[in-house]
Amino acid sequence: MSEKQVKKIDVGLRQFIKDMGYITGGAALLGTMPWLQSFTPDKLNELKREKARIALIGTGSRGQYHIHSLLSMEHIKIVALCDIYPPNLEIAATLCPQAKKYTDYRKMLESPDIDGVVIATPLNWHAPMVLDALSAGKHVFCEKSMALTMEQCKAIYDTYQATDRVLYFCMQRMFDEKYIKGMQMIHTGMIGDVVGARCHWFRNHDWRRPVPSPELEKQINWRLYRESSGGLMTELASHQLEVCNWATKRIPQSVVGMGDIVYWKDGREVYDSVSLTYRYNSGVKITYESLISNKFDGMEDQILGNKGTMNLATGKYFLENDNTTGNSGIEQLLNQIGNKVFAAVPAAGSSWRPETKKEYKPHYIIEGDYHINDGLSMIGAVKDGSDEILSSFCQACITGDKGKDIVEEAYSATMLCLLGNQSMDEQRVIAFPEEYKIPYMHF
Repeated sequence: MSEKQVKKIDVGLRQFIKDMGYITGGAALLGTMPWLQSFTPDKLNELKREKARIALIGTGSRGQYHIHSLLSMEHIKIVALCDIYPPNLEIAATLCPQAKKYTDYRKMLESPDIDGVVIATPLNWHAPMVLDALSAGKHVFCEKSMALTMEQCKAIYDTYQATDRVLYFCMQRMFDEKYIKGMQMIHTGMIGDVVGARCHWFRNHDWRRPVPSPELEKQINWRLYRESSGGLMTELASHQLEVCNWATKRIPQSVVGMGDIVYWKDGREVYDSVSLTYRYNSGVKITYESLISNKFDGMEDQILGNKGTMNLATGKYFLENDNTTGNSGIEQLLNQIGNKVFAAVPAAGSSWRPETKKEYKPHYIIEGDYHINDGLSMIGAVKDGSDEILSSFCQACITGDKGKDIVEEAYSATMLCLLGNQSMDEQRVIAFPEEYKIPYMHF
C-alpha cells in the first residue's frame, strides 16, 4: 500500500473534522459528537513516533478484515494473534509473520508486550474476553454487539466505569462521514422535528459457511444458534438502532415485535425475518425490519422530520417543501385531469393541499465522491467508518483517551436489540427495565 493510501486511512476523518470546522465551527461539531475529540489533528501530534502494540483474538473473516486495516496504519504494530480454529490462525499468521500465535486468549493476555486487544469473536465470547482483557490491564476494542445477555452488558458497563483502560465497541457509523454530517444537519433543524424513523436491512443469503467436519458446525456457523448469537438484531439492527438514538438523543421506552423463521428452515435457531416497533416517550416510533431471503430494498437508515427526510445510509436528504422539486398540488391535479385520470374537477370540499408529491429531489449530505454501503457484505464495507474507529482506538492505546460516549452508545443499542429479541420470543410489549438504565440514557 502506498504512503498516500496510508495517510488517507489514518488522517481522513481528522481532515474531515478540520474541514467541518470551517463550515460550522470545530467546537460545535466536537461538542455534539464528543467521541471525535480524541481523533483530531492536534491529537495526531501527540503520537510522535510511538506505536500501539496490538493483539487480535479471533482471526476469521472480520478479524482478517481488521488485520488488513491495521497493517495500513503507521501508529500500530500487530504483536500477537489468537484463535482456536487453526486454518484461520494460519491465514492470519501469513499476514503478520512477526506476530506470536496463541490458542488460549488468557495465556496471551499475560504478555506484558501487549497494549491493546482487538476482539472479533462470536458474540457469546465478547463479555468474558472483554472483562478478562480489562482485568489484565489491556485496552480493548470489541466487535458489536456488546454482549449476548443484558446481565453481561451491565457487567461490562460497570467494569468500564471503574477502570482507567480504554474500551471501544465497533459502532462504526459514529465515525462515518455521511452520518456525522447528516446528524449535524438533523440536530440543527434541517429536517425539522424528528417525527419517526424507518430502518431496514435486507439480504438474500443463508448466513451459512462451509463446515469441513460436522463437529465444527456450531463453531463456524455460530450466528445461527442462540447459545452464541442474537441473530439479526445483534448482527445488524445494533448499528441502526444506535443511529436512531443518535438522531433523537433519546432511548425508546418500549418495544413490540414479531420474529419468525420464514425461509431458511435448515435447523437454525435464530429468526430469519423480524419486524419491530420501538416507541419513545414522545410517541415517536422506530419501525425496524430485516430478513435474509430478499435483498431488493437493501439497507436504509431513514430519519423522518416534519420538514424533510434524512437517508443516512445513502448519503441523501429530501425536503418536504422543496421549490426545486415537482409541481404544486393544484398543478398535479390539473395535469391528472388533462391526462384523463379524473373525469371532472371536484366541485366542493377543502382546498387542494400538496400533502403528497410525485417526486422528491435528492440533496447530498456530502458533496463529491462518497461510498454507499449496500449492506450485502457479511465481512465489512469500504469507508463505513470501521477503519476510522479502529484507528482511533489504536491512537487511544497510546494517548489513553477513553473515547467519550462510545461504550454508552454500544450499551444502549445492544440492550434495545436484546429487548427486541425478548419481545419477539414472548410475543408482548417489553418496557425498558429500570435495573438496566444508566445515567447516560434519556427517555
